[in-house]
Amino acid sequence: MASALLLGAALLLGLFVGGRAVTTTDALLATPVLLTTDASSPMLIAFMQEVSWFGGGVPRWALALLLSAWLWRGAGRRPALLLVGTAVAANLASSLLKNIFDRPRPDLIPHLDHVSSWSYPSGHATSVTAIALAFALLAPPLWRRAAAGCAAGAVLLTALSRVMLGVHWPSDVLGGTMLGAAFALAAAAIDRRVSR
Repeated sequence: MASALLLGAALLLGLFVGGRAVTTTDALLATPVLLTTDASSPMLIAFMQEVSWFGGGVPRWALALLLSAWLWRGAGRRPALLLVGTAVAANLASSLLKNIFDRPRPDLIPHLDHVSSWSYPSGHATSVTAIALAFALLAPPLWRRAAAGCAAGAVLLTALSRVMLGVHWPSDVLGGTMLGAAFALAAAAIDRRVSR
């Protein structure tokens, strides 16, 4: 139920991201946190670029496989496979939705990270949320509290980094976070249902 609601909310937001109200709100929210090479700390820019790096490409898949191996050892095969499946499904959904909504990237500052696709939803926010939250939900009870704290930190930092680097609007990362959470919650529901 919660998974379907989050998926619906992400899709609904996608219908409005091209509108003036959302774009104006996005610009108001993003402008105070944007990093620029002439006015921001080089260390902060580098830190946010590293945070962002972990949410995309090869590091994203390495993280999913590492956490899956950890789950396999601590919780069994099913949770581990569900985590990998969640990562793949969320990534595919994000890529598909980017091509459906075809929202341009922000142009408030020169981008401080490489981008090559449409903006909504954020693939980094989708993947990190799906992987980290699925891990927290599928982990053995002893690990859940620590995993949930790490997941919350990873999601927040990833979302902030994408906006601060000028490559996503706040609504992009909100949509990506909702989409990733929908897939993670679906994986947890499947795990509960199968384990009965």
